[in-house]
Amino acid sequence: MKFAFPEWPGHWSRQQRSSATMVLASVVLVVLLWLMAIPLALVPEPIGVNAQSFAEGTRVTVQLTVIAGLVGIVIGVLAALGKISRIPPLRWIASLYIWVVRGTPLLVQVLFVFLALPTLVPALQLSDFASACVALAFNAGAYNAEAIRSGLLAVPKGQIEAARSLGLSSFFTFIDVTFPQAFKISLPPLVNNTVALLKDSSLAYAIGVVELTNVGNRIQAATFQPLPTLVTTAVIYLVLTTVLTQISGAVERRYDVEGRQP
Repeated sequence: MKFAFPEWPGHWSRQQRSSATMVLASVVLVVLLWLMAIPLALVPEPIGVNAQSFAEGTRVTVQLTVIAGLVGIVIGVLAALGKISRIPPLRWIASLYIWVVRGTPLLVQVLFVFLALPTLVPALQLSDFASACVALAFNAGAYNAEAIRSGLLAVPKGQIEAARSLGLSSFFTFIDVTFPQAFKISLPPLVNNTVALLKDSSLAYAIGVVELTNVGNRIQAATFQPLPTLVTTAVIYLVLTTVLTQISGAVERRYDVEGRQP
C-alpha cells in the first residue's frame, strides 16, 4: 500500500496541494534527522544504546544524497548539452563519460576516486566523504544526462523556430524556451534517480564513510546480532525513501508534465 500524506482541502489548487506536500515532507525529514535518536533509544539492545550512532549515520547519508544529487543534476545538464553539441570533441567527451560511468559498477567508481585518483593526480587528496560525493555525483550525472538529453530532444522544433523568429538569440532561446520545457519533461526520471541515489549512497561504506550502512555493519560486528541491526537499518532507509518519494511526487504533480492532474 502506498504511503501518502492526508488529503488537503478540496478547494486548493494542484499547485497549492503539491507545495504544501513538499513543505510538510521536508519538515518531516528535518524532524526525523534531528530527533530520531529519541525513539531509537527506547528500543532494546543493541539498538537503544547505539541510537545516536544511527542518527548520525542517517544524517551523513542524507548529506551525501543532497550534495551528490544537486551536483549530479549540474553535471547531467552539461553532459547532455555536450552530447547534442555540434562540436565533435564535446560530443565525444560527453559520450565517453556517459558510456564509461553507465558501464562500470558504482562501487568500482567509488574506490577509483578514493584510491586511484590521488595517485593519478597527487594534488587531489580528498577525504572519504568528499570522494564519495564526487563518485556519486558523477555516477548520477551520467544517468541524469540521458534523461535531460531526452527532454531536450522532445521539445518541438516549432517552438524553437518561433522564438528565433521573434528575435531571441540562441542563448536566450535555450534559457527561456528550450531548457524550461526540457527540464519539466525530464523531471520524472530525475526524481527517480535521486531516490535511487539515496540507496546507492550505502556503497560509501567501502571507503570508510560513516553513513547508515557503515554504522549498521559496525554495530553488527561488535554485538554479533545481525537481525535487529539489519532490520533497523532497513526501516530507516525505508522511511527516508518514503519521505523523499513524497517530495519527488509532489514536485512532479506541481509541474504536471502531461497535464493530467486535476
